Amino acid sequence: MKPRPSFPARLDATLAKTRPNPHGAVASSGVSVAKPIPKTAAQAAPAKPVVLPTARAKASSHPLHHMPQGHGMDSEAVRQRMVQKLAGQGVTDPLVLGAMGAIERHRFVDSALVNQAYEDTSLPIGLGQTISKPGVVSRMIELLRNGATGRVGRVLEIGTGCGYQAAVLSLVADEVYSIERLRGLHDKARENLRHLRLPNVHLLFGDGMAGYAKGAPYAGIIAAAGGEALPQAWVDQLAVGGRLVAPVVTGAGTQALLVLDKTPQGVRQTLLEAVHFVPLKSGIA
Repeated sequence: MKPRPSFPARLDATLAKTRPNPHGAVASSGVSVAKPIPKTAAQAAPAKPVVLPTARAKASSHPLHHMPQGHGMDSEAVRQRMVQKLAGQGVTDPLVLGAMGAIERHRFVDSALVNQAYEDTSLPIGLGQTISKPGVVSRMIELLRNGATGRVGRVLEIGTGCGYQAAVLSLVADEVYSIERLRGLHDKARENLRHLRLPNVHLLFGDGMAGYAKGAPYAGIIAAAGGEALPQAWVDQLAVGGRLVAPVVTGAGTQALLVLDKTPQGVRQTLLEAVHFVPLKSGIA
């Protein structure tokens, strides 16, 4: 995998082994792949990366590994109860469960909603967007990792939102590029993540449908919004041997999780359980 690009960088749009599904049957899908996004669209929406403070930490000295146990919502026991529920739902990846237990979800939601932070429910984060259920976050990241024993390589997240999933990804991936099209949420994520000082998370403001070619190829791509087709840019930027996990709209008009594996022989798509995400949109706002 080539080295990550130096910063500052700009968005460039010149720009899937399936594990058994513990939540239900696996069915092959015929989800279409959208046409490539014209270069002019990317030029109209340059990504403006924000690199969080860059202490060159080793995985063993990740700042979250030394967090205090705390009290109340800061209590490790509160998070561990959530983790136990996730394990009961079928999440088995120890690295994912550890990351879910380490990240304080209540710091990413509105103060009026902190009492619901560790319930398995989505919550509003403003601008018509939501923070996904812990069960969905852990399920998608486990699918993305596809049984890896250690960290996966470089990951692209489409839809930073409030920054919660990017924080979880920082503990299971070597490097995380996260792109958000809504300026208000991009700024909120930057503030939410600042205190964690994650050296391997890079926040980008731009059109997520164009991906981020300068960070490619990616070992994994994960999306927090669903459309009728996967943008071709995402498939192009996925490394051979890599995996993409995203919600897509099915023929019935509902959404389901799609896993796309990119192999030397081509791409293989698998449609999994029903989910509900905000619509995938282009452009910035």
